[in-house]
Amino acid sequence: MKILLLEAYFTGSHKYWALGYQQQSGHTIDILSMKGQFWKWRMHGGAISLANQFNKSGLKPDLILATDMLDFSTFLSLTRKKTASIPTAVYFHENQLSYPWSPTDRDVKENRNKHYGFINFTSALTSDNVLFNSQYHLDSFIQEATMLLKHFPDHNELDSIRKIQEKSKTLHLGLDLNRFDAQLSHYDGPPLILWNHRWEYDKNPELFFETLFRLKEDGIDFRVAVLGENFKSTPSIFDIARDKLKNNIIYFGYCESFSEYAQWLWKADIIPVTNIQDFFGISIMEALYCNTYPLLPDRLAYPELLPEKFHKDHIYRDKTDLLEKLKECISNIDEKRNNQFSQIAQPFDWYTMAPIYDNLFRDLVS
Repeated sequence: MKILLLEAYFTGSHKYWALGYQQQSGHTIDILSMKGQFWKWRMHGGAISLANQFNKSGLKPDLILATDMLDFSTFLSLTRKKTASIPTAVYFHENQLSYPWSPTDRDVKENRNKHYGFINFTSALTSDNVLFNSQYHLDSFIQEATMLLKHFPDHNELDSIRKIQEKSKTLHLGLDLNRFDAQLSHYDGPPLILWNHRWEYDKNPELFFETLFRLKEDGIDFRVAVLGENFKSTPSIFDIARDKLKNNIIYFGYCESFSEYAQWLWKADIIPVTNIQDFFGISIMEALYCNTYPLLPDRLAYPELLPEKFHKDHIYRDKTDLLEKLKECISNIDEKRNNQFSQIAQPFDWYTMAPIYDNLFRDLVS
């Protein structure tokens, strides 16, 4: 079976997922992509460029699989002579309807941000099948799409929500976790706290660092490794934290190599997560695979992905509960270091997930 995978934003987790599936699938996966930059322009104009690529390619797929960064309805209209009879699916890594936009974004200030969510909506409505990386993601998309249509002055077309629901499924991300095995590393110093997310608004770094400031004020000894991709414009709290925690920080910045990144995950003891947006949580699953002790908020996809038997100790209710759980973990760090969390993440490795993907996509064309 031949699958054409369309990715208008080929970088980061999107690229990681596409290449992982291509390598592990029993099907033939051809990828047409564009460089991962200018994401707003990719959502507006990427469909034209990818349609041109496809029309010149000579590819004859059995299934077309697009992701959320593509205006799929425009792509299909520009390729209809070749694609009219080919089954389609769109995979949502994220969506711009329920994604929490930064209040400083220019499109938010000028009230233009809903347009990107509408592209996601029409892509879902156009596609034969709609796939989400978590049930939380599916539910939040449906909720926000309904609210969007209710704001229309007339012709709300609310029945289109039902049509999307009927063809939607949850298909968790596949991850290349076994590659961490060769990077196993040990650490025996003071409790090591980990940040391994993007340095952006939606990861809520303010609460993360404010919690660490409280630990320091209370005289609790700890170290922190601040990893993750950072950009030209990052929240000011990172500079504040670098100064306030200068005696606690043992790494601060982006890891240029995978081996360095993986070794820090193995060394880390605790990952307190403060995100206000996460439709899945790749960086968290990677840390869990390396047996880092998780403290996760009672929201987003985390209660879904973390088995219920772990909820009492690892899901926190609010910032006070987070601080208390973090202090308890630090106080009993020798015990916590003996816990095993790789079992939580292991089911998402491509070794398990690729056959699930292959079987689902085979069913979609049968």
